[in-house]
Amino acid sequence: MSATPQKNRAARRVLVAAAGLATVGALVAAMPAAAQSQGHGGGKHSGHGSHSHHKPSTVDLQLLSFNDLHGNLEPPAGSAGNVNEKQADGTVKAVPAGGVEYLASSLRTARKGHPYSITAAAGDLVGASPLLSGLFHDEPTIEALNKIDLDVTSVGNHEFDEGAAELARLQNGGCHPTAGCYEKGRKFKGADFPYLAANVTSGKTGKPILKPYTIWKKNGVKVGFIGVTLEGTPNIVTAEGVKGLKFHDEIETVNKYAKELDRQGVKSIVALIHEGGLPASSSYNYDCDSPAAGGGLSGPIVDIAKGITPKVDALVTGHTHNAYVCTIPDPAGKPRMVTSASSFGKLYTDTTLTYDRRTNDIVRTAVTSANHVVTRDQPKAADLTKLITDWTTLAGPVAGTPQGYISADINGRGATTPESPLGDVIADAQLAGMAAPEKGGAQLALMNPGGIRGDLVYKASGSEGDGVVTYGEAFTVQPFTNLMNALDLTGTQLITALQQQVSGSNEASPKILQVSHNLTYTLDMTKTGAARVVTDSIRLNGAPIDPAKTYRVAMNEFLGGGGDGFAALGQGTNKLVGPADLDLLNAYLTANSTPTAPLAPPAANRITVIR
Repeated sequence: MSATPQKNRAARRVLVAAAGLATVGALVAAMPAAAQSQGHGGGKHSGHGSHSHHKPSTVDLQLLSFNDLHGNLEPPAGSAGNVNEKQADGTVKAVPAGGVEYLASSLRTARKGHPYSITAAAGDLVGASPLLSGLFHDEPTIEALNKIDLDVTSVGNHEFDEGAAELARLQNGGCHPTAGCYEKGRKFKGADFPYLAANVTSGKTGKPILKPYTIWKKNGVKVGFIGVTLEGTPNIVTAEGVKGLKFHDEIETVNKYAKELDRQGVKSIVALIHEGGLPASSSYNYDCDSPAAGGGLSGPIVDIAKGITPKVDALVTGHTHNAYVCTIPDPAGKPRMVTSASSFGKLYTDTTLTYDRRTNDIVRTAVTSANHVVTRDQPKAADLTKLITDWTTLAGPVAGTPQGYISADINGRGATTPESPLGDVIADAQLAGMAAPEKGGAQLALMNPGGIRGDLVYKASGSEGDGVVTYGEAFTVQPFTNLMNALDLTGTQLITALQQQVSGSNEASPKILQVSHNLTYTLDMTKTGAARVVTDSIRLNGAPIDPAKTYRVAMNEFLGGGGDGFAALGQGTNKLVGPADLDLLNAYLTANSTPTAPLAPPAANRITVIR
């Protein structure tokens, strides 16, 4: 049963509806008033509170948080649905986790006995979603988050996959401009929690496209939330998705609005940042502060955390899909909690913030935090089960259509190697679909690893039978439906693109392109930067790449636009636009597998890695 009284939910809807307007332009115009919003915390998880005239001097606030749900309403399948848990004897156990029916139950259980409870998220709640949500432009996920009683979230890069106007619709409601309403007489109401986008401004007005912050209030307790996405969002989203928008420095933006909140008397501040770090361990329960504070974490969030004003008391982060609870010193040298809860709703973070009524600030030395598994052995939340059932019924005719057959799991997102078996299948599918002269004349294909959102799992997800790949399962793997491009690249540009996997903006966290079967090379990770690519090892159909020769290369439109730091791929010429990447994957599965001769996982031996 929901922990929120219905009358409070209705009041919150009214408040958000009053703060939100139907278009991005209107949102921008209304920004100054929106920035003064009181949020909608008062009484949300109200419990009984204190009715004494002598209130205690401190109050324990419960901050529950998660990130990078990506529309995973159903438990994610295969290895993508596991979290690693370090055992007492030092071994690591894979624990199945996630699914919004279980996430709702976990959060509702955690809130019991906590009258001051806030639930927040750090972006990418939608986008790159499985079919159940993606087919309906993520309306099912927003409805699920409303039921889960989310208070506030920052935007992430994937909130911009369909552009700012669609993001505004998810916030404010209304039927999709082309798909319309999905059920007769039923209009999408939008999110009853605020999306925060402090560092995303309109190129025309210079003002934030959504609220930069919100203030949660209850019984005199006030907590400000500032939400930002990574400044590099335009590099990892299609150009159309960020058209007319500007993305600003995370540190400068958070510091600016922290000062504004401080002037309003809001001393307790939490930053929701869609940027993350790389933990030293894959186990969600490892000690990030061993041997030193924050010593187990690297990556962009570390420098961001060190630069954000001490006025901010905690950082909820995301983007890297990792799990960590770390203490990183603020610019004044004081410890500050920085957390992330993996992805796909597999974990949630429970942080206790002790609020001092005399200073209206958080007692930083008393902050505690831990990640918890959203286990699948607890009762499901019945209202979320009904939501999934209703949308599954609508999606059924499309989702269950067989596309092909596999003999075993073909890991993509769940692979632990730079080259994944599913990456090989996708690259081969793209080459096969774009190789004919009239379809592009491609000689090789390249696929960005971030575009592979799951695994192809042998075990049946429904009634289709083991080994059958349905349309819904293929969609989960490639949900963007990017159009394919065939482009001319010189040998020099192709070599440079391979070097850009491990240099420049990708040096700290390499993005290894998945390659078609006819391209091979060696990656020497003992070296640094571009030198990691052993240039004279690169072969196409067994022959060295000629720097002066022109090659025809297939890739999705995101890579063709230079996305993910691959500027060399953006220099391609003589572009031919082909079918959607999902269509090519499905066509390949159909052409290369039967019930008696299913597709086997490739060996993933095209890239030789030296460590």
